[in-house]
Amino acid sequence: MQNKPVAILSNNDGCVIARSDEAKALNLPMGAPIFKWENFCKTNGISVLSSNYPLYGDMSTA
Repeated sequence: MQNKPVAILSNNDGCVIARSDEAKALNLPMGAPIFKWENFCKTNGISVLSSNYPLYGDMSTA
């Protein structure tokens, strides 16, 4: 996913909590409710992913 626009969603996939530089350059705002920005993401080729906190915890202690 290098050099691609990517957004990570909060718990329950409600809001954008992290964005790649490419997604920022497309002006996808932090905290954006995804239901309002879903068409924008599809139109601009932004990959939208769910967060995975257990995985992040496992990776940070490995």
